[in-house]
Amino acid sequence: MRKILVVGAGQSGLQLALGLQQHGYEVTLMSNRTADEIRSGRVMSTQCMFHTALQHERDLGIGFWESQAPRIEGLGVSVAGPAGERAIDWLGRLDGYAQSVDQRVKMAGWMETFAQRGGQLVIHGAAVGDLDYFSRTYDLVLVAAGKGELVSMFARNPERSPYDAPQRALAVAYVHGLGPRPEHPGTEAVRCNLVPGVGELFVMPTLTTSGRADILFWEGVPGGPVDAFTGVKDPAEHLALTLELMKTFLPWEYDRAKDAELTDAGATLAGRYAPTVRNPVGQLPGGGLVLGVADVVVANDPITGQGSNSAAKCAASYLTSILDHGEKEFDEEWMRATFELYWDTARHVTKWTNAMLAPPPEHVVNLLGAAGQLRPAADRFANAFDNPADFEHFFYEPQKTAAYLSSLA
Repeated sequence: MRKILVVGAGQSGLQLALGLQQHGYEVTLMSNRTADEIRSGRVMSTQCMFHTALQHERDLGIGFWESQAPRIEGLGVSVAGPAGERAIDWLGRLDGYAQSVDQRVKMAGWMETFAQRGGQLVIHGAAVGDLDYFSRTYDLVLVAAGKGELVSMFARNPERSPYDAPQRALAVAYVHGLGPRPEHPGTEAVRCNLVPGVGELFVMPTLTTSGRADILFWEGVPGGPVDAFTGVKDPAEHLALTLELMKTFLPWEYDRAKDAELTDAGATLAGRYAPTVRNPVGQLPGGGLVLGVADVVVANDPITGQGSNSAAKCAASYLTSILDHGEKEFDEEWMRATFELYWDTARHVTKWTNAMLAPPPEHVVNLLGAAGQLRPAADRFANAFDNPADFEHFFYEPQKTAAYLSSLA
């Protein structure tokens, strides 16, 4: 029986550990927190998983919260005009519904399932020195912990990383008491609100520790008016600032959020990081090799909502590569080939995300505007969140955008 160590208990690490476990591998999972500590701690992310990523969970039989989480059937885009009006406003319909489950709920539940099924769970923060030892006792070591010392083992790939500094200041609040969008009160949807030159606000339904809730997620241009959460430690102050900025820049969202309350004491999060693609293989002091997983090696800005989706797709891709490799050695050549197979999917996410961080060119503004009158364009844009490779056909090049819109007209 092959022995595999997975370091990190997030979406990718746990999904991969559970998948390997189901196929008879002897899996050890390292986490720096217990399930109870995760469940009762601070929110870790925003997440909205689209059809393909959800299907990877279904294939493993671990979509435990699918009947409880809100069914997100639409994705809408609004663009604020200079007087606070909606210059653009539309809703696209998803072919397959999306869902969001608070990672405190999901990761705690998956960790307990892994242990109940006989997996070896080690609660310990891993350092490079620890992995140096473990690499001699496991057939493969996978690093799925996207923060801390371990990430330093994976060198930044400058050819695939156009940014070397954070492009957005991030601020998240989980709330109860948000009203529906009056335009579609019966449809659960992710709403993407763009404020040119200032930033973006994303609003999405979720399942959290206290039931159904909504996530308010500001992405502020560094140095701008929404880059205002540094040093804000009090959750109530964080929510008040979130709502104040909504009232100033997005009054239509503020109108339904003004009575919102935080779901719990750990319902806020703020920070920033530079989107980075890293080399996938880390070398340990003793000569051993480890393979980076998901956002350890491809960390995109969350502006396109792809983090959990990419993590699920990476875990599924790596699982297939491991199973296909059989009893052969997990050498550097295999590690690099395994990553490149995943990169064939991830590169589309990285290209699209980096494009969305820049001011939109005229043809993209035209596309977003046209989607308000052309329902197929709105639907296609919404469904490309599930399959970002489709943006190649109608988003990046003015000629392709024009040809696509002409075909609809």
